[in-house]
Amino acid sequence: MDKKAIELYSPKYYYTCAFGGVLACGLTHTFVTPLDLVKCRRQVDAKLYKGNFDGWSKIYRGEGIRGLYTGWGPTFIGYSFQGAAKYGFYELFKKKYSDIAGEEAAHKYRTIIYLSASASAEVLADIALCPWEALKVRMQTSTEPFAKSTSEGFNKILKQEGLSGFYKGLSPLWARQVPYTMMKFASFEKTVEFIYSSLGKPKQDYNKLEQLGVSFLGGYIAGVFCAIVSHPADTLVSKLNNVKKAEGESTGALSLRLMKELGFKGIWRGLGTRVFMIEIIKRVQNKSSSSSTNEERSIWTSVGFEGVHEFSERDDIQWILQSCEFDFQDDVDAELYFW
Repeated sequence: MDKKAIELYSPKYYYTCAFGGVLACGLTHTFVTPLDLVKCRRQVDAKLYKGNFDGWSKIYRGEGIRGLYTGWGPTFIGYSFQGAAKYGFYELFKKKYSDIAGEEAAHKYRTIIYLSASASAEVLADIALCPWEALKVRMQTSTEPFAKSTSEGFNKILKQEGLSGFYKGLSPLWARQVPYTMMKFASFEKTVEFIYSSLGKPKQDYNKLEQLGVSFLGGYIAGVFCAIVSHPADTLVSKLNNVKKAEGESTGALSLRLMKELGFKGIWRGLGTRVFMIEIIKRVQNKSSSSSTNEERSIWTSVGFEGVHEFSERDDIQWILQSCEFDFQDDVDAELYFW
């Protein structure tokens, strides 16, 4: 089958980036629903389970496999929307900001441009995610079953609380996702540089397998940093979507009240599970890389690894397009980072 030419930064290019985001975020976050389920429940009620395994055991005995995947519907929908917006708008903002800066400044300050583009894209992506995150948390953490299906739960929130019920957790969601994205972007590069400097030899002196090992370790460490910087907001998202405001209480006032109730120890509840989740997502997204060659990468490798990647010989997006049987009209040598 002949590959169809696709123009860099054309509408089809952005659509394909968005499609890659659906695969990279929607499927992988759905895969780890059992981890997310117990994490959220323990964040809301510390006494509910003795630990993760106790939680999974009790849920499985009571509800079976289906119970372990409570909330998978809004998870898949929400993170598919988020991934599409995040990957698509990242490319759009990167292009716009580079054009505004000019060619020379765009190259010199490319890290700042990439950080700005990733943060801008994340802000918009979280607007798409927020309603589904609210529904997911409600389905996973309500004492009594909140809804039997995604559509039933969505209509229930809409009827009881209106649109505001879907967006009361937006600010904490931004506080979770934007620092997470920017920390992942910044920490991976610096961590890898530190590892190579500690080893005492430049990157090019190591073979591909050794370089992969350094990238793996750098990605793991970056994931830990990201989880730490964003976890208090993650806990607050779980709590906010599980309680009702007092009469006349603003979202900000409710957030402050919940933070006081949680205390320092409470806001870090579930951190270990979340670090584990992040690493599993990265591994699932990068699952096929071990069996791929330099010439033929799977779409999981090309769109997925949720550490930060830098490719000097090929644009990461080019691998996405090739996996979808497309090719560029113009070959490019670009540095592209994915979060």
